[in-house]
Amino acid sequence: MKGKIVFITGASSGIGAGCAKRFAREGARLILNGRNTGKLSELNEQLKSEYKVDTLLLPFDVRDRAAAKSALDNLPEEWKAIDILVNNAGLVIGVDKEHEGNLDEWDIVIDTNIKSLLAMTRMVVPGMVERGRGQIINIGSIAGDAAYPGGSVYCATKAAVKSLTDGLRMDLVNTPLRVTLIKPGLVETNFSVVRFRGDKDKADNVYKGIHPLNGDDIAETVYFAASVPEYMQIAEMLVMPVHQASATVTYKKN
Repeated sequence: MKGKIVFITGASSGIGAGCAKRFAREGARLILNGRNTGKLSELNEQLKSEYKVDTLLLPFDVRDRAAAKSALDNLPEEWKAIDILVNNAGLVIGVDKEHEGNLDEWDIVIDTNIKSLLAMTRMVVPGMVERGRGQIINIGSIAGDAAYPGGSVYCATKAAVKSLTDGLRMDLVNTPLRVTLIKPGLVETNFSVVRFRGDKDKADNVYKGIHPLNGDDIAETVYFAASVPEYMQIAEMLVMPVHQASATVTYKKN
């Protein structure tokens, strides 16, 4: 992994930050994207201090296609040959019923989870094809396997990520490129805080009584998928806490 260029979207916290640290530990060169410039800078300082890693920060909102295109078109020459794309940026807002939700919030969720992933794929993967090497790792969710109450729009976006990942793998079957989908279950990050519109108490309640995964745990699976021999392709991984059986079936101790 030493010297490989890894581009991670949504890298400022959670799973994205975990992936940045995991790849940094192995000597990768990191292109880090995030909306929160403060957190992105803090992570960058930590990475440089602990791992002496080469980094390039791309602080833009993945929904801003013009900003994304400008950033990628203007990458310094030594950063253009991206080896691994981790499409991690994603979110959900609210637990509203489908007939009662906020359309503007749904636009944010759909644009972030689906359209931004498509845009990053379209901008980065052609270079991989041209170079004859590369891997795309999409962060999906157990929510993409089946809908649940109050989450139909989010579940639909993650089902789309599953289909887009499978379709890309088919489109690239005649190339050496690898395409991977990682589907986390309960992971304690800032995800639930955003879902509950900043209500930390409600967010914390999601994980009470169960030992959830964290961003570093998922980063281990991402790194594993990237580190297997190049003739191997980890197509899909579903990763859950031991007391979770599906998106809606869990055992929580009182």
